[in-house]
Amino acid sequence: MAELIVALDVQTREEAVDKVKQIGDPVGFYKIGLELFTAEGPDVVKAVKDLGKKVFLDLKLHDIPRTVERAVKSGGKLGVDLMTIHSVGGRAMIRAAADAAAEFGEGGPRILAVTVLTSLDQTDLEDVGIVGRTPADQVAAMARFATGNGAHGLVCSPREVGALSRMLKAGTLFITPGVRPAGAAVGDQKRVATPAEAVRDGSTHLVVGRPVLAAPDPTAAARAILAEMGM
Repeated sequence: MAELIVALDVQTREEAVDKVKQIGDPVGFYKIGLELFTAEGPDVVKAVKDLGKKVFLDLKLHDIPRTVERAVKSGGKLGVDLMTIHSVGGRAMIRAAADAAAEFGEGGPRILAVTVLTSLDQTDLEDVGIVGRTPADQVAAMARFATGNGAHGLVCSPREVGALSRMLKAGTLFITPGVRPAGAAVGDQKRVATPAEAVRDGSTHLVVGRPVLAAPDPTAAARAILAEMGM
């Protein structure tokens, strides 16, 4: 069954804790991204874990294999459940991340490879030299590469997840940002889908930020999304 992850796109530990407490029981999984982690560091991860929640640490690691290995080990010691790396970091880097996660056993972090950021479209890919591939083509190529080298799953647009779930082996995790409730504004995401569409197509985890955090009643907003997911 798919899980809802609420993105803690706030600036301070205090805001993050307040949001988690405000949303309450309906949501058990939260994403901590680069902005919040840079501001507050490991303490914000510990604070969310202390509230009994799971943590998706979304730092999109991209460095030499040894550095990424050590970063994954640090995340494992914090109790992080999911961590991201960039698939373009190369074969050795992906394997180093997966091997580091494996040291923690079944309770360790699962490594997710970022294929193509959901803010990018065809023109953006061409700007960085990826010519002759659509976003979907690039996602598929990087998905095969990353999972073939040990990544447990992928971060990908819900527009590509259907094809990927048919292409890759059972048990692969598909984490999909760019999810917006029916009728919601898309913001800066260019490849979006509703919660129902994403789950139908094979998403295992849906990441939603503003539609919950900016809602007048975040708990009600989270419950509505869960209902759209069929939960």
